[in-house]
Amino acid sequence: MPLSKSRDLHGAAPDKCPVALLLIDWINDLEFDQGEKILPQAVTAAKATAALRQRAKQAGVPVIYCNDNFGRWRSDFRSLLEHVLEDDVRGKPIARLLAPDGDDYFVLKPKHSGFHSTSLEVLLAHLGATTLILTGIAGNFCVLFTAQDAYMRDFRLVVPRDCTASEEEADNRHALEHMAKICKADIGPSSAIDFARLQKAA
Repeated sequence: MPLSKSRDLHGAAPDKCPVALLLIDWINDLEFDQGEKILPQAVTAAKATAALRQRAKQAGVPVIYCNDNFGRWRSDFRSLLEHVLEDDVRGKPIARLLAPDGDDYFVLKPKHSGFHSTSLEVLLAHLGATTLILTGIAGNFCVLFTAQDAYMRDFRLVVPRDCTASEEEADNRHALEHMAKICKADIGPSSAIDFARLQKAA
């Protein structure tokens, strides 16, 4: 007797798409030393990311939240989301903009890269994704490390320049330039992303 979808060893992810949108560390209370400094540009980038996420979902592109566990090995994504949405923290306006839907995916990561010691690669293989659109904070840390790991795994990369933020704007710009030069990422604005074209090319 064949396995039902819910018992399939590959998981129950229903999507198949050559393109995936990653939201890296957007669900974040920003309650750290430089959190206040990054907040203004993070909110601006989150607004652009929210619009991009909406277009992605309309195009049938799966959305994957890759979030840090902030060193709390017993933490989980839902409890983190509840904390950021309900408590009086800096990251609340961003979480409200980018709160996940029930059909989104999430990967909890212990370090900077979305690939390091996580199930992300398995999920992407199941989805059939070969092109990744990376957004998130901080652009010069977690987005950059994820891009480098993705490039080593032969993914095609798009990192819209208006959908990342770092503590220093110069650092964010340098990270984007690095990803364009070394990881061959397209760093054009999110408004220029054509999901149909990306899917066809992939």
